[in-house]
Amino acid sequence: MAGCFGSGSAGPKPAELPVLQQARAPRMLWSASVGGAEAFVFQPALAGDSVYAASRGGTVVRLDASNGREIWRQELDARLSGGVGADERTVVVASDDGDVFALEAGQGALRWRARVSSEVLAAPRVTGGLVLVRSADSRVHALGVEDGKRHWAYQRAPASLMVRTPAGMTARGDSLYAGFAGGRLVALALQTGAVRWEAAVALPKGATELERVTDVVGDPVVIGREVCAAAFQGKVACFDAHNGSPLWARDMSSVTGASADARYVYVSDDRGAVHALERSNGRSLWKQDRLAHRQLSLPLPLDAQIVVGDLQGYVHFLSRDAGVFLARIATDGSAVRAAPLRLPAGFLVQTRDGGLFALAP
Repeated sequence: MAGCFGSGSAGPKPAELPVLQQARAPRMLWSASVGGAEAFVFQPALAGDSVYAASRGGTVVRLDASNGREIWRQELDARLSGGVGADERTVVVASDDGDVFALEAGQGALRWRARVSSEVLAAPRVTGGLVLVRSADSRVHALGVEDGKRHWAYQRAPASLMVRTPAGMTARGDSLYAGFAGGRLVALALQTGAVRWEAAVALPKGATELERVTDVVGDPVVIGREVCAAAFQGKVACFDAHNGSPLWARDMSSVTGASADARYVYVSDDRGAVHALERSNGRSLWKQDRLAHRQLSLPLPLDAQIVVGDLQGYVHFLSRDAGVFLARIATDGSAVRAAPLRLPAGFLVQTRDGGLFALAP
């Protein structure tokens, strides 16, 4: 299903942007450029006081999160295919050949290079002394952060059809949560890869193989004692993070996943509507459908506002409690496909053309 959700694909015309009355003026804190993404989704990362970003052409940069000042720029001999994983010592990127590169956060020097079983679409994770890499053949690889040697691997049978969008992982405490094809959400022991529990976000249904594609997409979101996830042509659902017991589920299709704050779960559905659901029971609080077919990013909750990017590089600000439009700001005119990244003073978006824009409400 590669390319089904790209800005150049045939499909319904994106909705015209509504006129905003008495709109507030967002602030551009700083901007920078890293290089284009082509058909891939490049997610930036925040670690300590620095932002790390990468491009399809092999560029990796470290920027000061407060002002965008470039600290270093590394050019790798590879065609990268996903976002960045980082902590304060290690920066990790990967390619569509399955090559994984670990760089020193201090100066950007290459620490090691390893290979996993297939292309990597989602940003790696760096936690607990491990580099965790999700490959497109439904495997999770745990590599040593110091030397890249394999500690464990978890594998599921790959699907014959897949939604070609990043399906990542979320580590919390001593567990790693990851979603897979067939609507499955799995909790793994972080240090061993052992399965702690498995649950169904959604079940495949339909007469054809295409109709039965039900992939968990995006990164599972863990908040409090709950873990929530969304599936394409499926549901958004929340579970007890300790044992996988289902808490609630709602019919909904997404290609970007779910986000959450202390009260609500947020989803951009695959038709361009933004939904806010009660975190406790899944009840619908509001739905904003005036951005139809604009290929929205994952929503980012930001205090009293929700921010979401679209296929033309606009960033939209919605009220957290009612979903009404508060403001809008243009970036460079290319799609914002990666989830906005929260910063200490605002948030950051990375566009398909490689623009990095730090914004504040």
